[in-house]
Amino acid sequence: MRPPKSESFIDRRRFLRVTGVCLGCSCLPVSSSGILDEIGFGSRYAAADDIPTDDHHRAEFYRKLDAREIECLLCPRKCQVGDKERGYCGVRENIDGEYYTLVYGHPCSANIDPIEKKPLFHYLPGTQAFSIATAGCNLNCKFCQNWQISQFRPEQIQSMRISPYQIASMAAEYECRSIAYTYSEPTIFYEYMKDCAIEGNKNAIGSVMISAGFIEKEPLEKLLPHLAAVKIDLKSFRQQYYDEICGGDLQPVLDTLATLHESGKWFEIVYLMVPTLNDDPREIEDLCDWIISRLGPDIPIHFTRFHPQYLLKNLPATPVRSLEIAYEIARKKGINFPYIGNVYGHRGENTFCPGCGRVVIERQGFRIDRISIDNGSCAECGRQIPGVWT
Repeated sequence: MRPPKSESFIDRRRFLRVTGVCLGCSCLPVSSSGILDEIGFGSRYAAADDIPTDDHHRAEFYRKLDAREIECLLCPRKCQVGDKERGYCGVRENIDGEYYTLVYGHPCSANIDPIEKKPLFHYLPGTQAFSIATAGCNLNCKFCQNWQISQFRPEQIQSMRISPYQIASMAAEYECRSIAYTYSEPTIFYEYMKDCAIEGNKNAIGSVMISAGFIEKEPLEKLLPHLAAVKIDLKSFRQQYYDEICGGDLQPVLDTLATLHESGKWFEIVYLMVPTLNDDPREIEDLCDWIISRLGPDIPIHFTRFHPQYLLKNLPATPVRSLEIAYEIARKKGINFPYIGNVYGHRGENTFCPGCGRVVIERQGFRIDRISIDNGSCAECGRQIPGVWT
């Protein structure tokens, strides 16, 4: 397997040739690291009533109520939305009793990332993902590192006009093995994500959904055939945390994880450990017990270091020892692939074979130094290492 290129400069002319879109004159600098940083923007959204008709894309998963109201059936909030109003996410609007998404074809961020950044450690390691996001989210996490897009409405930030076909073409042009729907919450740009995934599959480019898992079962099940892998941010194993820190509910996320397991789709879990809020070892023990009993021992879980962000700047970064305790608990409970995240160079970044104990994937941050997996198995002892390797 090939590690990411050390440098992949994306210039404006090449971008325009691939996409065929006009981005105006506000193109921002592109880093030489190979990441596509805010590649350029077209016109801002107008106010909702002034958006041209072709900027409206019919939403899926809603039902009509009386008096031109609708009930959204995409996420567990099931917003009841009056005419000319929007749901909680701010990107879906009721217009004369029909529901529309306002962000279809309008990503506000696009970058090339190593797949390890998502993080997905058992999905095509060493490859790159073409990563996109739109405005909006159906949660309001107080620690959100991308709140400048997730907590804004589409008309409040700059965006690009890029079709699903163009997204897939760009991913192919820049030799990305996957398209990642990330940064904000891809559930809220569901229709765009699904169509991008369909176009990507035509070019043998997989799609990975980087999500909080706050989605209803029917839309999830209809999306999964188009996805190659999923990463779920499990915020906590306590409802109180979801109430106070995220503005959501725990049970629908657990239901999403169960649905993913039943589907056979590859997925991984990230648990951001926030000091004093969700780092109690008893909570970690309960979480690991649930994973073992409901999902099995081979689902990777990443215990990730928190850094002060957004509305939680009063808390310190997670002590590394807290992450190590969670890692050790997971090991003792029988989870085969726990990881420590956001601690560069830590031994807990590596993948160990549950059979012989050898390192089968050696990492330094987002960089792959060595892979010892042959045909999905440990090169030393032959024990199967679950994941998507080819």
